Amino acid sequence: AVVSTQSREAVVSTQSTGHGGTWIIRVRKNLISKVWELLVLAMLGEQFMVGPEICGARLSVRWNEGLLSLWNRNAADQKTCIRIRDTLKRVLQLPPHTKLEYKAHSESIRDRTSYQYTRVITD
Repeated sequence: AVVSTQSREAVVSTQSTGHGGTWIIRVRKNLISKVWELLVLAMLGEQFMVGPEICGARLSVRWNEGLLSLWNRNAADQKTCIRIRDTLKRVLQLPPHTKLEYKAHSESIRDRTSYQYTRVITD
């Protein structure tokens, strides 16, 4: 499932130029529906309070987990990236031990992977 706050072309452009990034959350399969719903509602309700920085979100359901991705426009803007992370923790009601991962699109382009070799953020 994909939800976008922009046209498809704008999202692809953001990803292909490498300026943006992706927050990645690995979710247990029994929590996927709840967490996806909370994320979509937070996006629609503009809970992130970062203006047009959020590009979209994607849910990829795997055999034993779900991969939730939230795309942003500018990976170099650390302050905004941290605000997005903190908002994710709050609106998704994540347990304290939940690992959030971040990967800049430029890194994905370089190593040709979306979910491997990410930076794990624990704070």
